[in-house]
This record gives sequence, C-alpha cells and structure tokens, in this order.
Amino acid sequence: MADILIVRRGETVDVAGLVSRPVAATAANWVIAGIGMMLMLLAPAIWNGFPLIFPDTGGYIDRPILGTLGMGRSALYGAFLFLGIASSFWLNIVVQAMLLTWLIVLTLRAHGLGGRPWLALGIVALLTVTTSLPWFTAQLMPDILFPAAVLALHLLIFRDRMLGRAERWALVAVIVFAIPSHMAAAGMCVDIVAAAALLARFPHLGLPDVRLRFAAGAVAAGLALCPVSNYAITGNFALTPGGSSFLVGRLVEDGIVIRYLNDKCPDPAMRLCAFTSNFPTDADGWLWDGNSPFRKLKDFEGSAEEKAIPLATLKAYPFMHLTAAARAALAQMVTFATEVSFANNEPTIAMFKEHFPGLFPRFIQARQQTQTFDPALLNSVHVPVAAFAMICVGAALLLRRQLGLPPPFAGLAATVALALSANALICGVFSHAVDRYQSRLVWLAVFAAGMMAAWLVINRRLGDATTGRRPTN
Repeated sequence: MADILIVRRGETVDVAGLVSRPVAATAANWVIAGIGMMLMLLAPAIWNGFPLIFPDTGGYIDRPILGTLGMGRSALYGAFLFLGIASSFWLNIVVQAMLLTWLIVLTLRAHGLGGRPWLALGIVALLTVTTSLPWFTAQLMPDILFPAAVLALHLLIFRDRMLGRAERWALVAVIVFAIPSHMAAAGMCVDIVAAAALLARFPHLGLPDVRLRFAAGAVAAGLALCPVSNYAITGNFALTPGGSSFLVGRLVEDGIVIRYLNDKCPDPAMRLCAFTSNFPTDADGWLWDGNSPFRKLKDFEGSAEEKAIPLATLKAYPFMHLTAAARAALAQMVTFATEVSFANNEPTIAMFKEHFPGLFPRFIQARQQTQTFDPALLNSVHVPVAAFAMICVGAALLLRRQLGLPPPFAGLAATVALALSANALICGVFSHAVDRYQSRLVWLAVFAAGMMAAWLVINRRLGDATTGRRPTN
C-alpha cells in the first residue's frame, strides 16, 4: 500500500511528504500570542510571587558561590541561576519560558502547523491547564531542560531539512547546555540518538528520514562540556559526582544492600557492618537522613566501598538485581504525578538566608514559604490526561496510516516514546522511581497528541479527510 500526495495551489510539500498550508498572521497577532504564552508558562511563579524553588535549588546556586562540586548538582546550571540574582531570579524563569515558547512554536511549524499564533496559544493553554509544564518552567531547577533537549533532538533528527541555519545551531546550543545541567539528561540524550540510529535501519516503520550529524555532534559536545564547565566554575575537571550514591540508594530501597551486609558481616573492611541493626529501608532515607550511614560516614560518597557495592551485589545476586531494575524502570514509567514542593525546602531557605539577606524578605513572603498547597487537584487532571496522551502516542506509532498522519508525526511520537522510556530506565534503575523525574517529560505526550489532533482537524476542515495522503492498493 502506497501513499499518494494531493497538493493544491499555494501548498508546499517537504521531503517527508508533509503538506503545509501557509496561513497569514500579522506581527501583532504573534506578539499578543507570544506574550500570552509566556504569561501562561510563568503563571505559577506569578501566583507565588517569586520563582518556584525545590529543596535542591540551593544546592545548585551554591556551586558557583562555594566553588565546589555537589552530589547531583550541576555547576553549570548553578552558574545560570547565579546570573539571575540581581533580578530576584525572574530572569532565569523568563529565559526558560522563552525557550519553551520558541521550541513549541518551532515544532508546530516543522510539522505543517506554522503561521498560526492562536493555535500555538491554544496548545500552550492546553498544556498549562492539563500538564506539569508551567510548574517546571517557573521553577529554579534544570528539569525543564529535559523536555527542551528532547524537542531539540527531535527537530534535528527528523525535521532537520525544515530548519534554518540559525535555528539548527540554536537547537544544538540547547542540547549542549542541557546535558551538563543534569547527568540524567546526558544518558537520556545518548539513548535517544542511539535508538534513532537503530530505527533508521527499519524503513517499514514509516518514519521520516533520520539525520544524525547535528544531533550526535550536539550530544558529544554536551558530554565534553560536563567536565570542562565543572573545571571552569569550580576548578575540578570531573563529572558531576553522585552517580554511585544514587545507585546505592536504589539498591538500599530494593533490599539488596542489607542482604549483602547480612551475608558478609562482620567484616572489618566494611564500615557499613556497624549499621546493620538500624539500616535505612528507602533511598531517600539513605541519601538525606542525617542519621543514615551515608551521612554519618562523611567520606563514604565516592569511596571505594561505595563503588564496590553495585558490582559486588550484582555478582552475588544477579537475578535479584535484574528483577529489581526491571521493577524500578516500570515503576518510573507510570510514576508521573506533578510535584509542588511546599515542605522540606529548608536547605534552599537556609541558603537564601545565608547568601542573599537583602533578597530574603521577598523570598520568604512568597506563597510557597507561607502557605500550603495540595497538588491533588492538579493531579486529578494531570495524571489521567498524561496517561491518555501516552496511549495516543502509542496509537500514532501503530496506526499512523489508518489515522492519516504524515510520517513526521510518527517521528514525533517515536521521539516522545523513546524519551519517556529512556528517562524511566535511567532514573528508575540508577536512582529510584520519583514522580518528578517522569512528570518533567510526560507533558510531551500531551503536546504530541494535541499537535496530531490539530493536524487532523485542520485538514478535515479543508475537505482533506486523509491529510493530503490517500492510501491506495
């Protein structure tokens, strides 16, 4: 069965067969729509009276101030936050909102939905109401760079020919900055590029042509920037530390570490043996509780003992490792409720009080510091919408021709599916399942589903029920 293109006057067809119908839009319309999109993405911070924080935020800002590396805290993203001090950090979230607005509009244009400011505004409104997008955009955390990198990779891999030179390099810059901002983003980006290279070998999947030169180059440059940026900011030529600590935390939660200690202790070479009678049972307790062995043994992070545990337990209990890792990845895949931190922000509050006494009164008066907020109302919408959108993304991959979707939408669905799967694997296996890890990305499924629905509606209104592509035997 082949696809036949039906092209009318004024339409253009790119190399992937995507029919684009130009729509007239004035500059004034775009300005109004652009301001509206920015305000919606910043709405949580505007409501809060200050950019949203997280318990980890202070750890990022501390990096350039103290000139040290911190466990899981990117010095590069910390330096980005440091630049926003004079603006009370509003500059940072405005930049994040501008980045996401641009990526959303560019993605729409690259899929034949360009030139429609009100459509772009409507989609951002949909994402604002039904997803976690604005809560991450308005937050002083690198989480928003995960979906930004995914969209940038998608455009470079599947829609490269639709991009101008400046756009292409700007997307490269997004990826290069995102990767050193969080090591999990590095793993996710590597996985997406590797999977795209593999998918290119199966033309029957109906994906558009895969172009990897810029995407792979951007990922390589981002990986190289990890130790370089750490050296420039802290004087340490090294990757951001903490990877083995988070992994051991997950092994603690799965009961693997305590089983290993019970089998090996007493052993004078293993300092953890002294703590077996009151050992933590979850990853957060292991990593952050001041009474945990990890905290009491001040030099345990990065020590030979910590690094030996994953390999030693893997050799001792391979099946337990495999099943626990699979459970963790699957749990992370379906754990994506929106988190809003109104408690346990003490580390960041203490950092603000110490380093920014002039800013502290405004900061401490924000709703996040003075009130409580239950995200259950948000998640009564966010969770079912995200779950339904994930099903839609899967349906788009399996039923593209039946739905009348052009190949670029299969590429978009594939990218979103790859990103969600890679993120769940990396975060679930090398840390542990946390809502925030997956919720920062799951809105991409809603975005993709919304784009596909818009495409079908617009083309059917124009009397082309199969979007300009009619199957024939």
